[in-house]
Amino acid sequence: MDREENIAGGGLAPAQARRWLATAVEEARTGLGEGGIPIGAALYGPDGRLLGRGRNRRVQHDDPSAHGETDAFRSAGRQRSYRGTTMVTTLSPCWYCSGLVRQFGISRVVIGEATTFHGGHAWLAEHGVEIVLLDDPECVAMMRDFIQERPELWNEDIGDE
Repeated sequence: MDREENIAGGGLAPAQARRWLATAVEEARTGLGEGGIPIGAALYGPDGRLLGRGRNRRVQHDDPSAHGETDAFRSAGRQRSYRGTTMVTTLSPCWYCSGLVRQFGISRVVIGEATTFHGGHAWLAEHGVEIVLLDDPECVAMMRDFIQERPELWNEDIGDE
């Protein structure tokens, strides 16, 4: 049974969060198919419109800053404001991506799972960002399988040599 947790309160319906998560999961699977790390993300506007989507492309682009959240953020292009936007990610955001959320005032983060990696989402919640943690079994399984099959690449990604 899925555990759904809304750390900061707020009002995103679980069904909507899961629909948005499907976009990020699709990106993660595409990244895995490209030989990369299966972390996907999407940025949604206050009106629910998809602004941008992306995936971790560190391997594909030989770029250590090409995380899933930054890829989605970049594909969204410039926005006048990020207030009311939602970043959806298959995995708890690392400190780098958590900083991006804080820097640009993204209001909410929907997280597929934080079992295999617990990033900066509690810190974001402490700073007023609404966190919706879905604990999605598909996201957990995808990352567990990847970590088991490619531990060296995973350790490189999280900076754990």
